[in-house]
Amino acid sequence: MTKKNEPIKPAATEEKAADSEQAERKETLTGESVASKKEAGSDEAVYTLTAEEFAAAKAHIESLQKEKDESVQLLQHIQADFDNFRKRNANVRLDSYEEGKRDTMKELLPALDSFDRAVSSAGENCDKPLLEGVQLVQRQLLDALKKLGLEEVEASGQFDPNLHEAVLREKADGKASGDIVEVLQKGYRVGEKVLRHTMVKVAE
Repeated sequence: MTKKNEPIKPAATEEKAADSEQAERKETLTGESVASKKEAGSDEAVYTLTAEEFAAAKAHIESLQKEKDESVQLLQHIQADFDNFRKRNANVRLDSYEEGKRDTMKELLPALDSFDRAVSSAGENCDKPLLEGVQLVQRQLLDALKKLGLEEVEASGQFDPNLHEAVLREKADGKASGDIVEVLQKGYRVGEKVLRHTMVKVAE
């Protein structure tokens, strides 16, 4: 039986102190463990590169940038080539259309010549309704060709080898040398293109 007012043994005090110190140490270790877990579970990761790794990464980025620039330049060249091809193709189509139009009108020039001869050869005793019908068809054909750009080559004044073809030369009173005396066959043009030179008689 324990006696009252018996003094506490030093061994028990030391044991409690050891237990308290161990608990504090355990709590400290537990807190550090939790902090480590929180830090390990963080969304942000920090990497430290060595000088060699940084140089390699920089070289790789520069290589990718160079490849991108080369690809952009290649695409720009391809786009420019395509635009030039499209323009050339449009010009070729336009030239083909204009050439076909000129060829068609050139084939119709003999018909205009026939109308001119028919009208000019009609005498006073000709059938007037028939002559008027011929003149009507002549005007319709000529108007249609004019809408396509056909123009009659002017044949007056001095002879122009770019527009006229001299088939005869003769002396003519009141005419200087090289003056056009008479038109033997009309000439026609479309813009700057001469379909047929005007056949003329020129003064000597």
